[in-house]
Amino acid sequence: MKESILLLGHGSPKKDANKLDHMAAMLHTMLHAGCAEDCVKAAYLQFAEPGIMDTIKDSVSRGAEKVILHPFFLSAGMHVTRDIPEMIEEARGLYPDVTFVYTEPLGIHEKLAHIAMERISAADVLAPAAIEKRSFDILSAEADLSAIPADRLPIVQRVIHATADFDFKETLTFRPDAVAAGLAAIKAGRDILTDVEMVRTGINKKLLGCWGGTVVCKIQEAEAGSRESGSMTKAEIGMESALRENSNIGIIAIGNAPTALLKVVELFSSPAFAGRQLPLVVGVPVGFVKAVESKALLASQQFPFITALGRKGGTPVAVAIVNALLKMAGEDK
Repeated sequence: MKESILLLGHGSPKKDANKLDHMAAMLHTMLHAGCAEDCVKAAYLQFAEPGIMDTIKDSVSRGAEKVILHPFFLSAGMHVTRDIPEMIEEARGLYPDVTFVYTEPLGIHEKLAHIAMERISAADVLAPAAIEKRSFDILSAEADLSAIPADRLPIVQRVIHATADFDFKETLTFRPDAVAAGLAAIKAGRDILTDVEMVRTGINKKLLGCWGGTVVCKIQEAEAGSRESGSMTKAEIGMESALRENSNIGIIAIGNAPTALLKVVELFSSPAFAGRQLPLVVGVPVGFVKAVESKALLASQQFPFITALGRKGGTPVAVAIVNALLKMAGEDK
């Protein structure tokens, strides 16, 4: 039996208040994961479209043999006990072959009390530091991070916080000396090299500046070189020129360009860099072309690295890792 679920709201003259379609979409995902049909819909009693009767008509015209109507109301007031039931009776008369099921409203429920508690707590958590702490508390409650080594935990937490993606708990990969190398570089006042401007912009320069370091990105300067070479990307040229010109680079943060990461690994494997103390490489490019391969290659190297195996990564991940290291160094200071 083909069924349609209607989430019924009151409706408001204020258009921004009529967002029940978002709730309907979430409910659809929870009830019918992977379903491509429009079988969970929002409808309104007044002030907003679509109306309840119009939505019932549309559902029946699409072949619904059963229509479940849920009043998204807190209590069983006049709308729930009289107005909506009258519409349902009218629909039964118009569509006698369709089964109509009318549910209870939200009512008094333990889970609503938990939501109220969450809202009350959130209202008291307004300072940025407090909001961050609250976010970290929530993600720690939702994911078991107890097996993560203490020196890596702040980095994993900050990446999950930045992406809302718990997969990074499993995919973030560290060489054993990576965190120590990153902290030592920061405290020594060494610079951070990034593949793209977005990563450079996101790094906390105030925290880095306390130690004397700066953030370097050469991708814009590499524009002309890229046109001349024809075979190298701007990110590759930027990496190579920066590493040859600046001997004070202590961390390399790559969040966008797999070619930049491949170039760094190539350079560090060359005789020109033999015997040098190599920077920490934070290599987390995102994408479908060369991203997986470049990170897998990085994970096999003998110099300090932090990466995220698989396709996921990107600027937010690179920035989160570096800023976590900066914050850890600041706490030590």
